Amino acid sequence: MKKEDLILKPTPEQWIQNSLQQLDTKEAPLSNDIAILSRQLDLVHQDPADRFIAATAIHYELTLVTVDGNLTKATCLNTLS
Repeated sequence: MKKEDLILKPTPEQWIQNSLQQLDTKEAPLSNDIAILSRQLDLVHQDPADRFIAATAIHYELTLVTVDGNLTKATCLNTLS
């Protein structure tokens, strides 16, 4: 094994699956309304992923847990960091 090789146990896929089961998470599906809302938000940047995340949180009336300064500065979004 080379110095750069890193073996993760469980694998990232297993870790995600285990975490989703333990935390009893629920999916927030992306819809046409969310896609449209993502373009109407007053965010400091145009990153489409951040726009979809923010619009999803707003649409489902969720608090977004993040340390991303681009999202925590948004006045249109409830965040917890």
